[in-house]
Amino acid sequence: MAGRFIAIHGHFYQPPRENPWLEAVEVQDRAAPYHDWNERVTAECYAPNTAARRVGQDNRILDIVNNFEKISFNVGPTLIAWLEGQAPDVHARILEADRLSARAHDGHGNAIAQVYNHMILPLAIRRDKITQVLWGCQDFKTRFGREPEGMWLPETAVDNESLEILAEAGLKFTILAPHQAYRIRKIGTDTWEEVNERIDPSRPYLWRGPRGRTLALFFYDGPISRAIAFGDALDRGENLVARLKAGFTEERAWTQLVHCATDGESYGHHKKFGDMALAAAIKQIEVEGFATLSNYGVSLAAQPPTYEVEIHERTSWSCAHGVERWRADCGCRIRGDWHQRWRGPLREALDWLREQIDAFYEARASAYLKDPWAARDAYIEVILDRSPEQLGAWLSRQQRTPLEAAAQVEGGSSTRSRGSSPRRSSSTRPWPSSTCATWAAASSRRSSSAGWRRRPATWRSSATAATSTAS
Repeated sequence: MAGRFIAIHGHFYQPPRENPWLEAVEVQDRAAPYHDWNERVTAECYAPNTAARRVGQDNRILDIVNNFEKISFNVGPTLIAWLEGQAPDVHARILEADRLSARAHDGHGNAIAQVYNHMILPLAIRRDKITQVLWGCQDFKTRFGREPEGMWLPETAVDNESLEILAEAGLKFTILAPHQAYRIRKIGTDTWEEVNERIDPSRPYLWRGPRGRTLALFFYDGPISRAIAFGDALDRGENLVARLKAGFTEERAWTQLVHCATDGESYGHHKKFGDMALAAAIKQIEVEGFATLSNYGVSLAAQPPTYEVEIHERTSWSCAHGVERWRADCGCRIRGDWHQRWRGPLREALDWLREQIDAFYEARASAYLKDPWAARDAYIEVILDRSPEQLGAWLSRQQRTPLEAAAQVEGGSSTRSRGSSPRRSSSTRPWPSSTCATWAAASSRRSSSAGWRRRPATWRSSATAATSTAS
């Protein structure tokens, strides 16, 4: 019998919730009793999955495990940056899990990268796609200490140009939904077969770009993924194992990879105790031995694609209308009396604003920077390390000529005399300091008025306490 492998992928993500003026997350009432949603989801999902409890029939704890060591995962850059600052113990255990998995899998770690800002790439221009991919790769390399093999596309929203940019960045694979496949053919043959959602998810497929670039595509098992996200697969570990086991078939003569992909928050936040169900399922798979837990990097190295694939462009995993939910009144709604007719005008306004800002930036920055867009691509170095030394190093590589301190900040003339004041357009006037002070004070009062909702220390201490108990 050919080999059998399982990959369980979790897409862990939270949007940036910081007030841009304060650079801090303010109180979010609906996240009570926690300070904000980041803290709540950390307590319910991220921390528990780094120290998941395995229990026996009498509900006594048998073991404490880090689920991230056994599953494929990506953690969005905005989320992992927040974890680094606000939950450093959780952040450290996620990084350690990838290191251990890479050691166990000949360098193929469980973590993959993610497009930096969760941008819907098919709706972006090429230049912005490139920046988002490069920033995501650099963030990953800085944190995990290795090159990413794969990258998660936000909402699995895809077009051929986005796949080409991933390939140009040196990435090897991404993960898509089954309905995003259009047609396949065996490599070396001419006849295409339309498959659509019927694509066999048990093997990787080769995508060829118009410029000769290639990328491997994994199409996750739809029914298993839906059972995890919306069904009963996480009610008990046995349920998840049964679903995964049913994904294999004797009819396949090749090495099979049964894999699923869902929001990582399913394991504890969306589904209470989902982290424990996942830990129990992992243990059962290892004990029964009917398949080997793996990840996409390992699978791709062991089983290169034998079929080519073409995709349905401008599609995603979460909108039946392609990518329309991010730019139109497509019909995706929770209530029948709701509408999203505002989306079209908002998207048009933001696209217009981007065009205006891009033109202004290129015109102004070209006077000081060798290549304004290459400078933007490289600015992730400063975002990840805001030290004066790093900023100076970035500037020295990007500037046309040495700039005085005032010119570095204001974009003024490098020949300006020390005694002259910088010119400032009225359109770029900063908020008055009194306004910022008032805003900060109001935020402070709001935080203190919610004193009855002190930040629970659960996610900061539970994992450590659980580990101590197990030892």
